[in-house]
Amino acid sequence: MIGKFTILKDKRVLKFTNFDDIPMSFNHVVSFEPDYPEPPHTDEQHEEMSTYQSKLEELLNRASGN
Repeated sequence: MIGKFTILKDKRVLKFTNFDDIPMSFNHVVSFEPDYPEPPHTDEQHEEMSTYQSKLEELLNRASGN
């Protein structure tokens, strides 16, 4: 998934454009902004967008809160 993702890890702000590049452990999610395709959306795009909430929840669960 492509977008703008910002996390805090070891007192450093790290920014990513690819969800898959985000480390498995970090302290906090700062921002989660997946790229939404321009409408009209295809069935495939709707399927991809339906995963955004679970991806955010995954990140929140990976954050240690330290």
